[in-house]
Amino acid sequence: MAGDSTYEYFGGIEGGATHSKMVLFRSDGKVMAWTEGPSTNQWLVGQEECLKRVSQMVQEAKKIAGLDEDKPIKALGLAMSGADQKEAQQQIIDGMKSKYSQVSQNVAVSSDTNGSIATATATGGIVLIAGTGSNCQLVNPDGSTYRCGGWGHLIGDEGSAYWISQRAMKAYFDHEDNLHPLKCDVTFVRDTMLKYFKIEERNGLLHYLYTKFDKSFIAGLCKELAAGATEKKDELCQQLFRDAGQILARHVLALEPKIDQKLLEQGLSVVCVGSVWKSWDLMKQGFMKEIESRDHRIRHLSLCELKQSAAVGAAGIGATSVGSTLPLDYAANASVFFQTQLGK
Repeated sequence: MAGDSTYEYFGGIEGGATHSKMVLFRSDGKVMAWTEGPSTNQWLVGQEECLKRVSQMVQEAKKIAGLDEDKPIKALGLAMSGADQKEAQQQIIDGMKSKYSQVSQNVAVSSDTNGSIATATATGGIVLIAGTGSNCQLVNPDGSTYRCGGWGHLIGDEGSAYWISQRAMKAYFDHEDNLHPLKCDVTFVRDTMLKYFKIEERNGLLHYLYTKFDKSFIAGLCKELAAGATEKKDELCQQLFRDAGQILARHVLALEPKIDQKLLEQGLSVVCVGSVWKSWDLMKQGFMKEIESRDHRIRHLSLCELKQSAAVGAAGIGATSVGSTLPLDYAANASVFFQTQLGK
C-alpha cells in the first residue's frame, strides 16, 4: 500500500533526553501513525546515533500508515532537546539530507521548547520545561525568541529532575561531611538513595556519578523523592521541591522584560512540560512566593499542560517551513491546571 497520492504527509518528532515520540499527519490533519524511540539528544547519544534513531521512527511510522518507505514525506519537523543553536540544527538537517534522504524531502529543526509552544498555541507564549533537564523559552507573536536556561546539567538544568536529585544527594553528602549540617532528618533521603542505586554506602554512588554516569537514570531518583515529600511528608524532600518551584518561577521572570505586550494583555500562558510538573502541589508555594515577591508586568498568569506530545507542534513547524499549514486543534492540545491574578 502506497498511501493516497492526493495528500501530502508531514512528520513531527519530540526528541527528548530520555525518550522520543513521533507523529505522522496527513495534510488534512488526520493522524496516520504514532511511533516512539529512545533519546535523540545529540549531545547525549552523538549525532550519528541521533540521525539513525530519527530515521527509524519515521520509517516505522510510514510502515504503520501504509506508505512507501522509500518515498520521502513532504516535511519533517524535529523539536529536539539539545538543538537550540543554529549550527547544531543545520548539522542535523545536513545529516538527514545526506544519509537519510528517503526519510523526508525537507527537514526543519528547532528546540524542544519551540515544539511545545507550537503544540499549544499559534500566537506564541512561554514554555517551561522541567523534565530530565530544564529550559525556558519565550516565543513572541512576531516570531522573536528569547531563552533562559537549557544549558545542561553541568551549568544549568535548574528545577529539573536531575537538579532535584543531585541536590538531594549533595545535601546528604554535605550533612555527613559536616560541611553543611542540616537541622532536618536526612534518613529518608539516605535510605532512598541507597535503595535506588542498589548500593550499601555512599561511596558506591561515585560509580554512577563518574564512571557510569547516566543523567536520565540519576534524574529517575526524583520520582522517589517526590513520593517521600507527598507520602512521608519528609522535610528535606519538601524543601527540595519548593526550591525547584522558586527557581522555575525565576526563569519566567528572567524573560519578562522581553515579553510582547500583546501576550500580557491576553493573559500570559506558560506551557509546562516534563515529569517534574506532576509535583506541582509540592512546588506551588516556592513558585508563587517568587512570582509575588518581584516587580513585573504580568497581571494574569496561567500554567497549562500539554494533552498531546510536542511532536504535534513539531509537525506544524515542519509544514510551515515549506509554506503549508497543518490544521491543528489547539484547544484539545493543552489544558490549564493553574491560574492566578497578580498585582493591582
